[in-house]
Amino acid sequence: MTEIRNYTLNFGPQHPAAHGVLRLILELDGEVIVRADPHIGLLHRATEKLAETKPFNQSIGYMDRLDYVSMMANEHGYVLAIEKLLGITPPIRAQYIRVMFDEITRVLNHLLWLGATALDIGAMTVFLYCFREREDLFDCYEAVSGARMHATYYRPGGVYRDLPNKMPQYQPSRWHNEKQVDAMNANREGSLLDFIWAFTERFPKCVDEYETLLTDNRIWKQRTVNIGVVPPERAIQLGFTGPMLRGSGVEWDLRKKQPYEVYDQIDFSIPVGVNGDCYDRYLVRVEELRQSNRIIRQCVEWLRANPGPVVINDHKIVPPRRQEMKDDMESLIHHFKLFTEGYSVPAGEAYAAVEAPKGEFGVYLVSDGANKPYRLKVRAPGFSHLAALDEMVRGHMLADAVAILASQDIVFGEIDR
Repeated sequence: MTEIRNYTLNFGPQHPAAHGVLRLILELDGEVIVRADPHIGLLHRATEKLAETKPFNQSIGYMDRLDYVSMMANEHGYVLAIEKLLGITPPIRAQYIRVMFDEITRVLNHLLWLGATALDIGAMTVFLYCFREREDLFDCYEAVSGARMHATYYRPGGVYRDLPNKMPQYQPSRWHNEKQVDAMNANREGSLLDFIWAFTERFPKCVDEYETLLTDNRIWKQRTVNIGVVPPERAIQLGFTGPMLRGSGVEWDLRKKQPYEVYDQIDFSIPVGVNGDCYDRYLVRVEELRQSNRIIRQCVEWLRANPGPVVINDHKIVPPRRQEMKDDMESLIHHFKLFTEGYSVPAGEAYAAVEAPKGEFGVYLVSDGANKPYRLKVRAPGFSHLAALDEMVRGHMLADAVAILASQDIVFGEIDR
């Protein structure tokens, strides 16, 4: 008799479908997966340890780089935890701006997920379509913060600055003549809110385009229907959150169940799946794109009608404006103290969680009364999902591992944090 034995295969860390630096050790029986061992620890972000060596304000930028596809949502969790300990509430306008940018971030995240997942499974066009829309949203990030990705825009007490009244314009160059530039600048004539409104007007049609390419596509359904099924009870036991949990049919969304900021004043629905397979997780995220678009429109309408402060007026926490700093000695001292020592946060502990695009992003913060955290622990949604990968891929084919991993929407920055 020929000896038949399983063989072991290294999937990643440079595999094109291994989202980030995942190293997956697969034990295969022919082409069927017997077990999968996901390895973490090839990235070593060390964010939690770094945060304990820096004043509170200086770690906001590190949060952007955890899940580097949902930047402002991560900042939000961290800033909320600091605000809980300080006992401060940002102005209502700042809360609407935060909610609007949280949803812009959700759209950014889901567009990258949709494009990359389609690419993994073999559809090229969707990737190009999704990145076309991402460009506009990166322009919104850039308009408020100066950075296209790692914005560091949220601050304890509000946001860095109010929304700009004009968008940056393209200039004629040897690549684009004046006529082309005028067309490119057509929706950049007004303020940032006008630009976002124009985006929300055309975005539903873009989502229709993605759905035309995928939702009833025979090959897409063969690759995703009944693949990586997780029943609702098991999804809860495994600690799933976000679209992974809702795809399994559990209607749990922190924006509805534990509302923060102004989510309780906004009208939107929670999409829920039925079968808990890759296809349902896809449908949930696509519907979330439409719901986020609804939320963004409501925020734009409110922000247009209600001007006001976007940060609290306490120079012990928020630096004074540069103009004041150059004329007023007291403001200069505040500025100097804030940027050298930061502020001390009362001793205590706080946990703040936001419904990030991938699931519940929580920050557990312990303060001993000093100007930097005594301990910081991040509850990253992707960590629980990756831990369940072995269970999800067993008995599936090797090609299905790619679809299942893609449906989890893994980003490694938050996993090896």
